[in-house]
Amino acid sequence: MSQRRRVGPAGRMRPAAPARPAHAGRLARWERLAFTLAFALMAAFIAVVAISSEGLRRPMALPAPARSASGPAASRGGPQRLAAGRAPSVSPAAARARRRAWDRRLAAALAPVLARHPGTMGVGVIDQTTGAVAVYGGGTHFATAGVEKATILASLLLDRAATGLGGTDERLAAQMTEASDDSAGTRLWDAAGQTAGLTAADRKLGLRHTLPGSARDWGLTMTTVGDQLTLLRDLTTARSPLSAADRSYELTLLRAAAGSQRWGASAAASPGTSYAIQDGDLADGPSNWVITSIGVLDRGHQHLLLAVLGAGQPSRAAGIALVQAAAAAAADRVTAGP
Repeated sequence: MSQRRRVGPAGRMRPAAPARPAHAGRLARWERLAFTLAFALMAAFIAVVAISSEGLRRPMALPAPARSASGPAASRGGPQRLAAGRAPSVSPAAARARRRAWDRRLAAALAPVLARHPGTMGVGVIDQTTGAVAVYGGGTHFATAGVEKATILASLLLDRAATGLGGTDERLAAQMTEASDDSAGTRLWDAAGQTAGLTAADRKLGLRHTLPGSARDWGLTMTTVGDQLTLLRDLTTARSPLSAADRSYELTLLRAAAGSQRWGASAAASPGTSYAIQDGDLADGPSNWVITSIGVLDRGHQHLLLAVLGAGQPSRAAGIALVQAAAAAAADRVTAGP
């Protein structure tokens, strides 16, 4: 129904005052009680809905894993079971303590070897099956000698990542690694950019404590056991600046080394297994030999990265004997477990 209008003083129509609602005025007591009760019920309903919604959004807390005297329970199929291939997370302090414990075990295993051989030695081993890492003599720098060939090839592969190696480079790479041809190594050192190129490649590869030698003395590159383990990781894991194809290519060449060039860390490999190896020897005087060896190998059912660097050896034969004994002792110790 339209509202009635009346004429104002200036002849304008203005709306009539609205009629007073029938319910205007003070409510009866029973009406007030009814409204109060209704509002209380509505508020309670809204609160229940909100609490229920929050419960649906909040993830259910899993029970804490059961513990035993020997550590966390590892019952099969339980909620605390780790995903396949995933190592349990540990605090940085616990990781450092574990690393120090492995270093002490390696030092104890090498003590009989050091007692029989003169000179200095650095040894590093990574068990890729269990994640154990042990290093002895990690702060000492050694000349790389022939093991620098593995870094030369990795550096060249990084430099040629966009184009790939040419036929000449592939031929030289095979000669350098399979036949331990130093002349081929020098040509590839030049192709990789000599000292400046190798320095840049070392940074990409994560070799933070390696100082490349000169163009004609690349065997005098100074390195540490830790950096050589890093290089081996670069060749065997996806977290590497090298592509999967380049990693496979270099490892294939290192596995094809001639038998006369496979005398170092290969002593730790299980008989009949395939391994990638790079050995080196360098005479710094008639009775001061540098003997080095790095390798990717299997010991039993465990996959190892192994680096052994020796210096101050009275002869090449003595240095080789030291490297072989140290490699075998290190592999035995790390694969035996804690």
